[in-house]
Amino acid sequence: MGPRAMSPMWLQGLPQPGQAGTAAMVSCETSVSPCPPQERISQWHDQSSRYSTELRDFKNQVLGMLEAAEKEREALRAEAEGAAVRVDRLEREVDYLETQNPAPPCVEVDETLMDKQVATAKQRKNEKYTKLTDCSDTIASVRAMKILKRFGSSSGLWTKDAAGSSEKIYVFDGTANDTVYVFPRMREFTLFSATRKAARIKLPYPWVGTGHLVYDGHLYYIRQQGQSFQVIKFNLANKTVVDSSVFPAEEQIPVFGLSPSTYIEVSADEEGLWAIYATKEDEKNMCLAKLDPASLDIEQMWDTPCPRENAEGAFVVCGALHVVYNTRLPSRARVQCVFDVSGTLAPEDASLVYFPKRYGSHASLKYSPRERQIYAWDDGYQIIYRMEMKKKLEV
Repeated sequence: MGPRAMSPMWLQGLPQPGQAGTAAMVSCETSVSPCPPQERISQWHDQSSRYSTELRDFKNQVLGMLEAAEKEREALRAEAEGAAVRVDRLEREVDYLETQNPAPPCVEVDETLMDKQVATAKQRKNEKYTKLTDCSDTIASVRAMKILKRFGSSSGLWTKDAAGSSEKIYVFDGTANDTVYVFPRMREFTLFSATRKAARIKLPYPWVGTGHLVYDGHLYYIRQQGQSFQVIKFNLANKTVVDSSVFPAEEQIPVFGLSPSTYIEVSADEEGLWAIYATKEDEKNMCLAKLDPASLDIEQMWDTPCPRENAEGAFVVCGALHVVYNTRLPSRARVQCVFDVSGTLAPEDASLVYFPKRYGSHASLKYSPRERQIYAWDDGYQIIYRMEMKKKLEV
């Protein structure tokens, strides 16, 4: 065998016969040597095309999901609107049924009660009430309801001065406290969520219940002292006690069956000041007294036929006591018993007034004779009821 032929040095770096194209088939990604610019550009285009395809597929998938969610939202909105329409129709039907089927009369007719009322009437010096004004209106219906805000605890009361022209709002939070919050106007009370913007009045004695009243620049509030109850007359201008009087009723009990903390409800109407209360002597029904706002003397007293059971509040309008009833499980409150001290309103002519559906049970109801509306406290919500009035039909 002859000597092996040697390749020239300049041929040793090229592919040998039978290996042509092998180096060209090696991917630029795995090659150690730098890729040519054309190859890198080709790879970038391939990757961009692949990423664009994936992004487009993902976008189409998200759009499909959004369309499905929008269809579900529209379906739920349609169901909610349909449910609201059905609920509104049901409430109208309930209102109609309640109007057509009024609650049973609150007056129990028995001989014992009649004999007692006759005996009490004979003992009174001045049985017939002499009206001070020509007010002859009674409530026909609740015309509107406005929920102002939620403030404080579940029980309390808020009101304006029932006789003066002041626009101040007085807030009594709770059934046992000694600090009254005073807001300059309704706007401040509505807007401010905290009490830092309100003035505070520290009372000399704590109050009990929710039967208090602001009348002609004075606060009339109830203080419990042992087994007796006092009406305190407090001057709001100079922050002093003007007068106080022990309420002349023995063995008092809560006046409202659904508000056990209130023993005396001080109310104001076009005729002046009134006190609503109850005693063990006739524990089934309420009593009414006419107060002298100057001296706190009792001018006249009445035994009413309005029962305490299931009562949640009461107020006086044009000399007629209106008692609001509810149930142990709060439902729709209603004025179910009206007692007119002047005898100008027959019981059968009094309207059965229903309040709009609310959150719970009223803790207080304060009638404003100058505004013809009621300031109510309902489970911590402050509500205004505007009343529709009508003339009394004389007996």
